[in-house]
Amino acid sequence: MSITSIESVLQQMRVLAQSSAMSAPTGPEAASGGFAGELKKSLDRISDSQQHAYSQAEAFELGKPGVALNDVMVDMQKANIGFQMGLQVRNRVVAAYQEIMNMPA
Repeated sequence: MSITSIESVLQQMRVLAQSSAMSAPTGPEAASGGFAGELKKSLDRISDSQQHAYSQAEAFELGKPGVALNDVMVDMQKANIGFQMGLQVRNRVVAAYQEIMNMPA
């Protein structure tokens, strides 16, 4: 992986962190911070984008006005990229866990 792609990912993460800091959650979500809370929020965002993409696709299939094919395709690709990112994060977390478990005591 090249340095420019890593820097690009870091920049995207900074933008997401700033946007999530502006919309601070209240109630039980505010109390559950840390890695688990951030992971749950990320999974919820991935799920929301998939649900939005599927509803857009269904609306296009039903012929509802105002739903263009290019918008549906872009939403589907965004949902796919989000899912692939979540899958890669999961793979990295599992690999890190396995590496830690294999460390000598």
